[in-house]
Amino acid sequence: MTQETSATSKTPSVLFVCSKNGGKSQLAAGLMNQLAAGTVTVHSAGTKPAQSLNSQAVESLTELGIDITGEHPKAVTEEVLASVDAVIVLGTEAKLDPIAGTRFEVWETDEPSERGIEGMERMRLVRDDINARVGKLYAELTGS
Repeated sequence: MTQETSATSKTPSVLFVCSKNGGKSQLAAGLMNQLAAGTVTVHSAGTKPAQSLNSQAVESLTELGIDITGEHPKAVTEEVLASVDAVIVLGTEAKLDPIAGTRFEVWETDEPSERGIEGMERMRLVRDDINARVGKLYAELTGS
């Protein structure tokens, strides 16, 4: 099976993964969905899904006009792993093995809590770090 990677022949797809799928991977998915506006298929999942989304992650996206209130933490599945062009692991908690033939990156995202920054200020810094990385990834996936 050959996989076409040209943006003109196939919509690129990405899976964002973190451990709980309640914060960082949801942030990345929401940001990519807004930026790509349908030009990239976006998935998010967790290696150990939480019961609910991180409310501060949801609020930090709402500040940018992104509504993810209908989302919920999901587990990583073999089906999604096999279907995407890129797998992006956010943070160092989630452990996932690279897949042959699939772009695989680990983003060691900013962790403001290590500098004593908590609450919404922390979440905005995490969001903004992820947003910059999502913009670069989007350009690479779409050739834009």
